[in-house]
Amino acid sequence: MSWKNVNSLKDLKKKNLHLFISICIIVPVAIVYGLIPNSILGEIFKSHLWIPDLANVFRAIMGLYIAMSVFWIIGTIKPRFWVAATLSNILFMIGLALGRIASIVLDGIPSTIFLSGLIVEIILAAWGTINLKKYKL
Repeated sequence: MSWKNVNSLKDLKKKNLHLFISICIIVPVAIVYGLIPNSILGEIFKSHLWIPDLANVFRAIMGLYIAMSVFWIIGTIKPRFWVAATLSNILFMIGLALGRIASIVLDGIPSTIFLSGLIVEIILAAWGTINLKKYKL
């Protein structure tokens, strides 16, 4: 089924759902990372060590996550950008998952919240790949 064959709102929703779910997850994570990193991340990591360089890293991550989410939004609105948005989403999720897997190998098993993140990232990357094959122009 190609983009041109998306004949109903239901088909369009199916095609874009992996991007919408990614946006709904990544934007709040970005905001937590960048706007209030010390208070929220201090609770998650049980550490309140905070230096300006660490804040800079987390705020840069926030910017990257939001920029990617904006591109995914564009891909859901403008059909000519859907393939690129989906490819970037797949690579983004695979990159996060591979980083987590490397951390598991090198550092050990993380907490449940980060293991859950790994599972969601793998699912979203696979789903995006399936949608790309199904709806590619």
